[in-house]
Amino acid sequence: MALVTLPFFARAELPEGPGKLLVEQVCSTCHGTQYLERAQGYDSAEAWRDVMATMVDLPQAQAVTISEYLAAHYPSRPDKKPNLIPGDFDIEIQEWQVPTLGQRSRDPVEAPDGSIWWTGMWASLAGRLDPETGKMEEFQLPKSARPHSIVPDATGFIWYLGNGNGTIGRLDPGSGTVDVFPTISRDPHTGVFHPNGRLYFTAQHSGMLGRLDPESGALTEVESKARPYGIKVGNNGKLYIAFNGTNAIGELDPETMAIHYFEIPDTRTRIRRLDIATDGSIWFVNSSLGKIGRLNPNTGVVKQWNSPSGPNAHPYALAVIDDVVWYNESGMRPDTLVRFDPASERFQSWAIPSGVGIIRHVWVTEDKNLLIHQSSSNRIGIVRIPR
Repeated sequence: MALVTLPFFARAELPEGPGKLLVEQVCSTCHGTQYLERAQGYDSAEAWRDVMATMVDLPQAQAVTISEYLAAHYPSRPDKKPNLIPGDFDIEIQEWQVPTLGQRSRDPVEAPDGSIWWTGMWASLAGRLDPETGKMEEFQLPKSARPHSIVPDATGFIWYLGNGNGTIGRLDPGSGTVDVFPTISRDPHTGVFHPNGRLYFTAQHSGMLGRLDPESGALTEVESKARPYGIKVGNNGKLYIAFNGTNAIGELDPETMAIHYFEIPDTRTRIRRLDIATDGSIWFVNSSLGKIGRLNPNTGVVKQWNSPSGPNAHPYALAVIDDVVWYNESGMRPDTLVRFDPASERFQSWAIPSGVGIIRHVWVTEDKNLLIHQSSSNRIGIVRIPR
């Protein structure tokens, strides 16, 4: 398997012991060592080796040394375990490990032909999976692109948001060629196609919202409140934006690009993702407070519910399927998938089989199944939901 090599990240001070230097040298090539403090941890070297094998391909001697060090100094943490809620609803979760290790696979989508695509952000690639056969292939994108997410158009082109170099790109799966559209914002983040044929997108750290016309290449960008993140098209044709830097949801006019803001209670509220129910209500994750919520865009009324694992659950990705809410608790290990039925106000939750990473985005397929991922362990998955 290929391995992505990246510049060294910031290092946290590690406990003394055999293997410390090796951990600093190997682990920090892909992420800061401070993430070890945030992990659930494992009590055995074998368990650590299993998860390491999904991240990096190491010689046996180094894998043993690192895993023994990690088991000694980073055992399992009961405080990270989720509060799993039992129930009568059955699902099936299937996962695939992507070919290139260290790429941080994420944000899977379904193309019109039924293939599943993902972006390997840290390797600047896009991957395609045939869910029937399990066959995968990867397409190299411009090296500096580091796409945060991707979205297919109606004709089968795959569009990526070049978070690393301030571009939006269009990949032709047939030829492998890429067309690039530079943006004003430095970090395009998440995009969605509107029925009018244009691509609308957020730029989190730039604090901007954008619109790209694929036919003409015309680009319009406007400033917004802090850290716009998720974006969805509402039933009324307007676009709704989650803000991860303030307690607000935005409503964007697709023609004028004017933004109306709904203030969500509690200034500590931070929202990463949202989705739309059939009645037009906006469901969202209140990531910072461990809640999910519903906004009525006609009245501005907000109602919220506590997530099962509490205030540290950190709900992240969210989708609404047949007016049932699905989301994950990214602050827990394993990462959990939660189902919330608004009609009964009942929760049910499951542990993600490879749940050492974080589901950062989900996609509802044509068959109303849910595409998920585990970026830390380089996996793409599908949740098959019975009708």
